Amino acid sequence: MSGGATVAAVEATLRETLAVAAARLTAAGVERPRLDARLLVGAALGLGREAMAARPERRLDARQRDAVEALVRRREAREPVGRILGFREFWSLDFALAPATLEPRPDSETLIEAALDAFTDRAAALSVVDLGSGSGCLLLALLSEFPNATGIGVDVAAEAVDAAAANARRLGLAARARFSVDDWGRGLAGRHDCILANPPYIRSSDLAGLAPEIAYDPQAALDGGPDGLSGIARVMEAAARLLAPGGRAFVEIGAGQGDDARRLADRNRLKYGGMRADMRGIPRVIALIR
Repeated sequence: MSGGATVAAVEATLRETLAVAAARLTAAGVERPRLDARLLVGAALGLGREAMAARPERRLDARQRDAVEALVRRREAREPVGRILGFREFWSLDFALAPATLEPRPDSETLIEAALDAFTDRAAALSVVDLGSGSGCLLLALLSEFPNATGIGVDVAAEAVDAAAANARRLGLAARARFSVDDWGRGLAGRHDCILANPPYIRSSDLAGLAPEIAYDPQAALDGGPDGLSGIARVMEAAARLLAPGGRAFVEIGAGQGDDARRLADRNRLKYGGMRADMRGIPRVIALIR
């Protein structure tokens, strides 16, 4: 099979099918073609990684080849794998997506890493708030690490709230997590130990130049206004009001926004608690202390 062949056209082994799918995704400019090919082929065949590795020489029948072809074509058109499959893995947990939810990305796992470093007692009964919760991935990932913690996630989109609540039920965390429609925590009261947030931080003028996959995310979850700081500012204001004394907030920021984020923290009388870089070495999370 050549790199330009369709999966459906030629009888092939699983290994050959994976190779062709990866070649086509490479030609389409996909960032992780081999990984995406494995995920799509596995989904089309109903096979996990171990099952695929165990029988690479198995031959696909026509129905299976058609199923793979349909998914590969969607990814060639730059539809994200998470949107194609309907879920995305985050912190080793699977999160169902909805049109109103941002697709979780590995960079955001930096938030969870920062929180785990700050709160070393895994038995702590933390009270956690997730501002702009989307699929609920941040709150639910953290609760999975702290069995005595409870939390609330808020999002302005009712569809996102419904998706997050469904994810909590499916992951067995619904008893400790609740989600509600709210604009950056305006309706919340009390004092909380930890705040997590991945606000929109892309400058409005930069949105058009992003990768094609970004078009599948809700615009409101990306657009940080003319300077990219409007969502970050809203989170800082909420953190100043909702954090307990000594409580900590962890806020995802864009590349080069560290100094601006620190100024916003100072304006809201929040102590700077350090910066954490993502896997590419880009400062991605600012930690704040009340």
